[in-house]
Amino acid sequence: MSIGFLNLSLGFNSIGFYQMTKLAIIPFTVLLETVFLKKNFSKGIKLSLLVLLIGVGIASVTDLKLNLLGSILSGLAIATTCVGQIMTNTIQRRLKVSSTQLLYQSSPYQAAILFVTGPFVDQLLTKRSVFAHSYSLLVLGFIILSCLIAVSVNFSTFLVIGTTSPVTYQVLGHLKTCLILSFGYIILHDPFTSRNIMGILIAMFGMGLYSYFSVKESKKKSANDVLPISQMTHKETTPLLTTKTNDKEGNESKKVNGVHAAAKDSE
Repeated sequence: MSIGFLNLSLGFNSIGFYQMTKLAIIPFTVLLETVFLKKNFSKGIKLSLLVLLIGVGIASVTDLKLNLLGSILSGLAIATTCVGQIMTNTIQRRLKVSSTQLLYQSSPYQAAILFVTGPFVDQLLTKRSVFAHSYSLLVLGFIILSCLIAVSVNFSTFLVIGTTSPVTYQVLGHLKTCLILSFGYIILHDPFTSRNIMGILIAMFGMGLYSYFSVKESKKKSANDVLPISQMTHKETTPLLTTKTNDKEGNESKKVNGVHAAAKDSE
């Protein structure tokens, strides 16, 4: 649903409004994790995310053309994307499964849903059936290449979200936006203004702040997880297994955890 609604949002909205939709995913993810998962985000993390969003907004958002259908699709895209990414992280942590295991279990359902709904929605929007198209070897080759790239994207998505968090994954997504703008200017010689440069620099600064505060909080959490020596329990002195045996002379000896420990009893 997330993939479908994001593509529909791009089709029914301007590029600028679509970029605003992607920017809104981070604050909504933070809101959902705070309300439903009781997760606390420090002021430093929130500040760094705000700087990041401002920078990406300055660099990528140009026009904002609103329409009712596009706004509804954008709202659904934000909701399904946030819930999907949060559940991807939560399922991996609670069930202790790897990203590959989760991807293996969920991919058949994703493929089935898109296979049933995709052609119908596509025909509804374009008035053409995907099955009526004449597929050449070149087109089939690009379809297969697209599928392989999609599998790689899904694998990296599950891996990053499971290892880090949905918010960190979205931060990486905005880094991708900055790289696309930069490569477009360097390789394709796309028009680049001082506004784009300023936005990218602000976004990179926000990413640096986010990385700094994330590492700082991780170290603090690791330090709190280690108990000081004064709080550690005393070493157990009583043996777990103690048995008594008598030797040939009638002397009693104790066998502690399988080893003879004492000799004669005092009379």
